[in-house]
Amino acid sequence: MAGLTLGALGVVYGDIGTSPLYALKEVFHGGHVATTPENILGVLSLLFWTMTVIVSVKYVLLILRADNNGEGGLIAMLALATNAVNDKPRLRRVLMLVGLFGTAIFFGDAVITPAMTVLGAIEGIEVYAPQYHDAVLPITLIVLAGLFGVQRFGTAGIGKAFGPVMLLWFTSLAALGLPHIVDNPRVLAAVNPIYALNFCLEYRWVAFVALGAVVLVVTGGEALYADLGHFGKKPIRIAWYGVVMPALVINYFGQGAMLLNDPAAIKNPFYLLAPEWAEIPLFLLAMAAATVASQALITAAFSVTKQAIQLGIMPRLRIVHTSVRDTGQIYVPFINWSLFALVVVAVVFFGSSSKLAGAYGVAVTIDMTITTVMTFFVIRYGWKYPLALCIAATGIFFVIDVTFLASNLLKLLHGGWFPLLIGVCVFTLMLTWKQGRKLLSDKLRQDAIELPAFLEAVFINPPTRVAGTAVFLSSEKGSTPNALLHNLKHNKVLHEQNIFVTVKHHEVPWVGFEKRCEVEALGHNCWQVALHFGFKNEPDVPEALELLKKHGVQLEEMETSYFLSRDIIIPTIGSGMALWREKLFASMHRNAAAAADFLHLPANRIVELGSKVEI
Repeated sequence: MAGLTLGALGVVYGDIGTSPLYALKEVFHGGHVATTPENILGVLSLLFWTMTVIVSVKYVLLILRADNNGEGGLIAMLALATNAVNDKPRLRRVLMLVGLFGTAIFFGDAVITPAMTVLGAIEGIEVYAPQYHDAVLPITLIVLAGLFGVQRFGTAGIGKAFGPVMLLWFTSLAALGLPHIVDNPRVLAAVNPIYALNFCLEYRWVAFVALGAVVLVVTGGEALYADLGHFGKKPIRIAWYGVVMPALVINYFGQGAMLLNDPAAIKNPFYLLAPEWAEIPLFLLAMAAATVASQALITAAFSVTKQAIQLGIMPRLRIVHTSVRDTGQIYVPFINWSLFALVVVAVVFFGSSSKLAGAYGVAVTIDMTITTVMTFFVIRYGWKYPLALCIAATGIFFVIDVTFLASNLLKLLHGGWFPLLIGVCVFTLMLTWKQGRKLLSDKLRQDAIELPAFLEAVFINPPTRVAGTAVFLSSEKGSTPNALLHNLKHNKVLHEQNIFVTVKHHEVPWVGFEKRCEVEALGHNCWQVALHFGFKNEPDVPEALELLKKHGVQLEEMETSYFLSRDIIIPTIGSGMALWREKLFASMHRNAAAAADFLHLPANRIVELGSKVEI
């Protein structure tokens, strides 16, 4: 438990743990809120109760209960919600679209977080050495280039240091804030929600606008749920209540106590907390913590991409396994360098953490709102709780989430458009891929020949049988694979053993080995096989086919060939998608990585046979 809790500190809380670098500063940054004692206490009260309600109550107490066979995250929640309303197809479709949009918006967050946290940490140079102001951007870009550059080596070694680094970070947060609280204990009055309420009633519109910066204290809250499968509920809860929240509250209140004594310190209250002798160590520790927070988002982006591919909502991409022991250690080159390019654009275009703050909250609040909506349908239709209880359990969180979202949408023209644009582009790609695959599948199904009938006709006058085993992959069970037709047409032979494999991915995290393989004998040493995987399983086809031995099917590794159908997609008018989306789908299909790479097929024994398909 101690080890898991330490690991949760490093992976789960990296993002939210670096919020003190910029959160309180950004509330006052615009100049709309004066740094008077009453305002400082009111803002601190808002920060405290935002963390308490959204993280401590919503995520830690409620959302963590909505696990999908032990797994969390928006894709796991999407699977739970859509399965709960299977008997309501229209509602299921709406939830699927909402969930896909939330998943797409996550990639916007994965761009903003590394830019914001690393830039916010390196801006400490401006506090300690203002003459090096112009070096902030170059140093930020160098750090980010190094961070994305090392991803191909895997995160196993780096990951071991995450927990201790973040434990030191949270200890330092508390140590920095505590002396200032002792020096000015009046700040503790901010625990009283009356201060937050008075601040909102006095300023109203200005307070509403300020909520766009207040939400920065909970950025990263989604990670509590997303990383549920890695650590479990108990370590995440212990880490939050025992270490993270106390350290964050002490640091924020320490910043507030310092501002009560010196309002001018608002230019960078985090770094000004430190005594002179601790300036350089704090700067280096902040850089390390920012790197950990960024690394956690990058790793999560790889994981979400893999799950989305297995659910059929993203095209196949090359996935590199960086560990022989941990299947979760993956590297997706296309995603890595795409994120890096967009992060560089964000850093150069916005230029400072204050300007990036305008872009930060939009993606976070959209995902928070979507999670709340999904939770309602899970507890209402999945868990069968009474309607009144479901509304009571999620209604207050929905109102809070929508309020924060509305406040952040005011920043749409000041940077909020950036993650939203990324999300819309990814959402369009997802919808195009999903709908294109459906159109393609429908077309292939219309022209398909039933496999049992075809084999029966073939064996009336059988072709020459050659030694070895042929494995034909087909997207539709019971249909004759195009690869088989082309093999008979061009090679005029049939292997001694023929296995027709359909790979099925299900909306559950894991499918065990006892349910992995479904076999149907077709006669003449031919078998129809369905392989079942969850979205967290490794789709290793050769490994799964080893289970055929108990059905009397022996596969010799050096005598087994895998046949893939590589279809050439030709867009046509009037098929159900706009022509530009058809062309986009055709382009994605052509450029998708080979199925052999994704399904762990041995590339030296692959035979690809193509055919033209119009959609």
